[in-house]
Amino acid sequence: MSGKPRIGMISFAHMHAFSYLNVLLSMPDVELIGIADDDAERGRQVAAEADLPYLESEEALLEEADGVIVTTENVRHREKVLRAAQAGVDVMCEKPLATTMEDGREMVSACREAGVQLMTAFPCRFAPAFVEARRMIEGGELGRILAISATNRGRNPGDWFVQPELSGGGTVLDHTVHIVDLMRLVTGQEPATVYAELDTVYNPELKVEDCGLLSIGFAGGCIVALDCSWSRPPHYPVWGDATMTIIGERGNVAVDLFREHLDYYDNDHQSYTWAAYGESPDHSLVSAFVRSVRSGEPMPVTGEDGLRAVEVALAAYKSVEQGGPVSLPLQQ
Repeated sequence: MSGKPRIGMISFAHMHAFSYLNVLLSMPDVELIGIADDDAERGRQVAAEADLPYLESEEALLEEADGVIVTTENVRHREKVLRAAQAGVDVMCEKPLATTMEDGREMVSACREAGVQLMTAFPCRFAPAFVEARRMIEGGELGRILAISATNRGRNPGDWFVQPELSGGGTVLDHTVHIVDLMRLVTGQEPATVYAELDTVYNPELKVEDCGLLSIGFAGGCIVALDCSWSRPPHYPVWGDATMTIIGERGNVAVDLFREHLDYYDNDHQSYTWAAYGESPDHSLVSAFVRSVRSGEPMPVTGEDGLRAVEVALAAYKSVEQGGPVSLPLQQ
């Protein structure tokens, strides 16, 4: 491709959209062509604040775009990705890739058949702490990975995230996928069995689970425990965490993806927060997507990666239904 890649954004339903937008606005080698949103009022407001065009239809956006970022509610990912594929436009889709295996497979297949690239938004892959841990593991410093204890605990995001007809599920679907993707990378193995205990404890009125503990067995023998809850209170100083303690034959390593922060006390607002510093995983993620759109090189995170991570979350729900462990791959 000659010239700047033309990138558009579809929907600002997901809070991650605002971070991705800020990254794109900071990139001089990108032409950010505008925003389309099913919620026209929201889309016009964001477009006006960013001094960008608001396009009345996704079709109009896709006619101009080389690549688009989809940050809708989870259940609408399929519709938007299929539309981008039909238009011949590369797409980065927010996680979880889909809410059913059928939808995810259709998305991956449609993009492949259309000759466009599908990337899953997994910024945790680009966090400096994980990059260094992966380097150590691939260099053989830990030996074979035997076990992992992991967490992805955050605040309850509310809004459509707790409406199953829009989200597809609660904290398990929201948080499991990030960590499973990282574990697939460091182990070089695929998940083989999933056992889950789920409940609604912190907000009993919810129609979705807000806490979960998954036990995952990988095909190469690695065993995993994952806490994927919405257990952080509303006034916690940061949205949540993403951690892994990785046990190897030769050594162990503890990974905290968001340890790089300052304690920030705001007297004016009587608040305490963690102010992140260092390299931004979101910036690295979006930059990688733009680079692939421009050059045609393979996306560093694929639709298949997103599908494999979703499969573990869906297996967790199936495990609760059946009252026992579930084998992968899922047939449906």
